[in-house]
Amino acid sequence: MTEDKLQIFIDGVVRYFEHTADNDMRVGTPYLASNADPISMDYTGIIGISGNNKGCVYFTAPKIMLKHLMMSLGEPDTSEANMIDLVGEVANTISGNARRELGKDFMISVPVVVSGAPSKIHLPSEMRSYVVPAVWRSYSAAVVICLQA
Repeated sequence: MTEDKLQIFIDGVVRYFEHTADNDMRVGTPYLASNADPISMDYTGIIGISGNNKGCVYFTAPKIMLKHLMMSLGEPDTSEANMIDLVGEVANTISGNARRELGKDFMISVPVVVSGAPSKIHLPSEMRSYVVPAVWRSYSAAVVICLQA
């Protein structure tokens, strides 16, 4: 993956969090990770990618971060159903922004949300993923990009 393509996803994360009340998103240095043990937190929104690129993009975050994010966005209902919707929305927004930049051949699916253990996320073992660490307020989350060109 090129640095320019990776920057598109980083910009997507930053843009999403610009809509929060305090706009306190900090993105760390992206790194490569093995797909044998995918990074996963309490909730993960996964977007399948097809077309010229195949793979997935996902956003994963702890429950407490999602609760505070909902409140920051003006949503008082912090139910589990809304957390599931939110983590899917973040993943979809980041991927949708990437699609605008990468063109119509970067096709994205509807979000699939999983909760709990990383064993529910299956990534191609022959590939590696880029992990983009993100900190909002004091909460750590990540965007993971697993694409083959």
